[in-house]
Amino acid sequence: MGGPAISGQQVQHLKITSKEFTKRAVFITLGAIIMAVGLEIFLVPNQVIDGGIVGISIILSHLTEWKLGLFIFLLNIPFFFLGYNLIGKTFAWSTVYGIAILSTATTVLHPVPAFTDDILLATLFGGFILGIGVGMVIRYGGCLDGTEISAILISSKIPFSVGEIIMFINLFILGSAGFVFGWDRAMYSLLAYFVAYKMIDITIKGLDESKAVHIISDEYESISEAIIQRLGRGVTFLKGEGAFSNDEKKVIFCVINRLEEAKLKALVQEHDEEAFMAIGDIAEVRGGRFKKKEIH
Repeated sequence: MGGPAISGQQVQHLKITSKEFTKRAVFITLGAIIMAVGLEIFLVPNQVIDGGIVGISIILSHLTEWKLGLFIFLLNIPFFFLGYNLIGKTFAWSTVYGIAILSTATTVLHPVPAFTDDILLATLFGGFILGIGVGMVIRYGGCLDGTEISAILISSKIPFSVGEIIMFINLFILGSAGFVFGWDRAMYSLLAYFVAYKMIDITIKGLDESKAVHIISDEYESISEAIIQRLGRGVTFLKGEGAFSNDEKKVIFCVINRLEEAKLKALVQEHDEEAFMAIGDIAEVRGGRFKKKEIH
């Protein structure tokens, strides 16, 4: 209709290297096994559930006494096809591989006795371990639960974000645990879900979380020099223009880690107390000259 013209030449999609393929397979395998440990050694024996398809699988496994791994695999099959169409075949195959490993690992670990009978310890450590496993799989291009894929599909049809849809689905599933395992277990399940959620975030972003910094100041030269010399970080100048004054401005851009944030603020204040500074989180940094220089 009114879209941009597209040439007849097809776009060639780059294939991942064998090294990258092996790395992805190893970490998805490891992540799925770690998640299985969190489930079968900590949460499931203590009747604490996770959210999403895994949570539904735990409930169904308890009610039918069928293997947990069987439900995890069967219930996620439809989301494999959705993921294939929505996100791509690499993601879809990585997901089905991770789910297969998770299903197998939960079956193998099921006879192993619980590590602890203390419900609070089981909840905290189970959520902690589960979150690391899920985060590792997501970081390397896979997924262990179809809830996220379904949320992406549903969000295009209703006025709610993906995050809000996932939260609603999981609250419904975790609430259902109250009717099956008791309301105290439902509350412990909510605690485990929160711990796992935070660990997923940390695992994906890494402990050395990076921050992007934009600084606008007339003292850009002295500030940038201080950042280079005293913080050991490189800087880039961006061209800016004031919307009201139409004055040209130099914008300082740099990337730091969260431990350097306080020192950077002090450096900027030292040179210009009126400087404008915006700091935002970055999930990942690659390439360039982000590596910290030696400072003395």
